[in-house]
Amino acid sequence: MTASRPDRPKTASPSDAGLVHLRAPSLDDFERLAADAFARLPAEFRALCEGVVIRVEDFPDDETLDAMNCESEFDLLGLFRGTGLAQAGATLQTGQFPNMVWLYRRPILDYWADHDESLGDLVTHVLVHEIGHHFGLSDADMYGIEAAAE
Repeated sequence: MTASRPDRPKTASPSDAGLVHLRAPSLDDFERLAADAFARLPAEFRALCEGVVIRVEDFPDDETLDAMNCESEFDLLGLFRGTGLAQAGATLQTGQFPNMVWLYRRPILDYWADHDESLGDLVTHVLVHEIGHHFGLSDADMYGIEAAAE
């Protein structure tokens, strides 16, 4: 006989809801989410991002964490590295690395677990935010744009 609490409404168990077999999205899953998010951006926006490389890693490396003054490996969701369009145009110089956007899977998952936002929307937000740096926008500029859009 199964005991139940009369003061608590019966809800579906995790196995009933199909949650028992869920796994955290892999690096490959995140790459697909990022590719899908990028593909949904306006064509004009994507055209200005020609040559930008999007990478997905579990965490930032120690050098990046130190450079960004992070207290924890979970502090950074994404990063743009390179020369933004506003600084030097889109032309690569000899020996220059391509502009790159990193998305950090574990910090994004950690943030997602604590907020009411879909994972796809969060990946899109971080991607667009980091691409904003490619256009020369500061964090303050992007926060202002997001606040005005809300």
